[in-house]
Amino acid sequence: MLRDGEHTAATITLTAEAEDGLWSEAELGEPSMFVNKLTVTRDYAGRNLGGRLLDWAGDRAYRASAKWLRLDAWTTNTGLQQYYLDQGFEHVRTVLEGNAVNGGPRVSGWLAQRPTRPAEHGFTDETPSPEALTI
Repeated sequence: MLRDGEHTAATITLTAEAEDGLWSEAELGEPSMFVNKLTVTRDYAGRNLGGRLLDWAGDRAYRASAKWLRLDAWTTNTGLQQYYLDQGFEHVRTVLEGNAVNGGPRVSGWLAQRPTRPAEHGFTDETPSPEALTI
């Protein structure tokens, strides 16, 4: 959570757990971390907080020995998909109802990933250091 005084400016959730039904067994065999939520309060829009938080997530995933930073977005939200593409993510595939992998309950998702890397995001990270991923 990114705070500006008493106000929450933005938040991101980074996890080592993939959502069921989206990623293949082969992809799940690669060390990855997943962005589940990224939200920037409208009052703070246009300041690249989202991009910096994605850089923070990629840096943190890198320090946890992950190869990929992955995410999914609604299949109908083309504006958000373009945002992620502009942030250096590459579209992997779109999972639609009826083609979920691994028997997952999810019916749709636009999947994207980018390699993890060290980044100068400008935040002071007060969270504990990430543990190395094990597969």
